[in-house]
Amino acid sequence: MKVLLLHGWPVSERVWVSQVSALRDAGFEPVAPPLYGRGPSIDDWAAHLLRDIDGSLVVVGASMGGYCALAIVRRAPERVLGMVLVGARADADSFDRRKFRLEQAIELRAGHAPALAEPDADLEYLAVAQEAMRDRLDLTGVVASFGGPLLVCVGDRDELVSVADAEELAATALDGRLEVFADAGHFVAIDQPARFNAVLLDFVSQWKT
Repeated sequence: MKVLLLHGWPVSERVWVSQVSALRDAGFEPVAPPLYGRGPSIDDWAAHLLRDIDGSLVVVGASMGGYCALAIVRRAPERVLGMVLVGARADADSFDRRKFRLEQAIELRAGHAPALAEPDADLEYLAVAQEAMRDRLDLTGVVASFGGPLLVCVGDRDELVSVADAEELAATALDGRLEVFADAGHFVAIDQPARFNAVLLDFVSQWKT
């Protein structure tokens, strides 16, 4: 069974090395594609991924990857068995957040790389990704109508998504569950890879044949 791992911003698919190894060792088929360079909108990214990857999926999205996960479910709910959202939200950006993303895109195009970006990161791709996140749809309705299990993970030190936000998101789902990671920030899988792997493997084990 395929587990689709969707990375956050400004990191790349390389962030999933530990999860790819753990999932493969457990008998699953992890797929960790790059999201950058797939078009100007998150819906474009979802369309590309659904075209390139066949079969049923469990989709795991961290931050920006969570927005893409929701776009995939919106397009093809019948293909998604379950979903994990990590440090992600389902609503659209606020006015202030949209303004902040515009400023970030300008900084990136001026050559200023963010702290977590990899040395070979394409700054134009990162800028386009900021614009795609800024213009994304409110997909809270997708969470509410999703028929499979939803696991929401959040670090209690996440500065972008609060535990209360994550709790509300999980409660919105038909079959939602919340996992809080103590002393972890926005990138839970980076801060606490061993514990995240254990939680992820426990979640996907329900589809093990």
